[in-house]
Amino acid sequence: MTERNRTFSFEFFPPRTPEGVAKLRTTRQQLAQFNPEFFSVTFGAGGTTRDGTLSTVLEIRNEGYAAAPHLSCIGSTRDNIRAILNEYRNHGIRHIVALRGDMPSGMVEAGEFRYANELVSFIREEHGDHFHIEVAAYPEFHPQAKSAEDDINNFVRKVKAGANSAMTQYFFNADAYFRFVDEAQARGVDIPIVPGIMPIANFGQLCRFSDMCGAEVPRWLRLRMQAYMDDTASIRALGLDVVTELCDRLLANGAPGLHFYTLNQAGTVSTIWQRLGL
Repeated sequence: MTERNRTFSFEFFPPRTPEGVAKLRTTRQQLAQFNPEFFSVTFGAGGTTRDGTLSTVLEIRNEGYAAAPHLSCIGSTRDNIRAILNEYRNHGIRHIVALRGDMPSGMVEAGEFRYANELVSFIREEHGDHFHIEVAAYPEFHPQAKSAEDDINNFVRKVKAGANSAMTQYFFNADAYFRFVDEAQARGVDIPIVPGIMPIANFGQLCRFSDMCGAEVPRWLRLRMQAYMDDTASIRALGLDVVTELCDRLLANGAPGLHFYTLNQAGTVSTIWQRLGL
């Protein structure tokens, strides 16, 4: 696959303060120079960031860049999701990242959608082909999956429901990604599956995220990072080496692009990008 045919994208979360809004604008300006295919914006559990997601997406589009809001369905009703979709369509949005999402804190009922494939089907029923639908993939398998086989089958159901492309949870084991892609393709999946990349800036934060989402931090990497203790410069240097090598291997072996989880920061992502010579 040529570089021209690859898809590169950057993910943000909606800022909650005026200072966060200003910081994200600066981050976008730095990352926009790399001409990404789009920026995506996350959606809080149960729609808790609904307004923030939309306002961030609209600001990105007003700056002249493509933007894709995330939309999670767990804990929501069909009417609520319908209203959000109509709102997005009325604003001219044509690209959505459709997710099951996390159950909002304190809520015990899943709502009218239990799985992401049901959300994808609903979007197609309501809006036909208006939206390009992106879905999630889990090379190391979703932490709530009953088995690896179940997780692959769940992914296939999302694709058959009408997904156009997928982005993965982040990982540090390239073999897990390639194996997942092979198994999905063996089941008839032919959409692009873009690897999700998490830069390593704060190792403690990374471990907390990974424990929650089921991403595996290799034991050797944990031990190396722990040995550096408070030596943030060495942690950052090792993190840059590890993630750059991962990206390089993924692209060299046919990955259709990269999706960066930026955590609303540009520095580490920019360095990785420049090291890759993209």
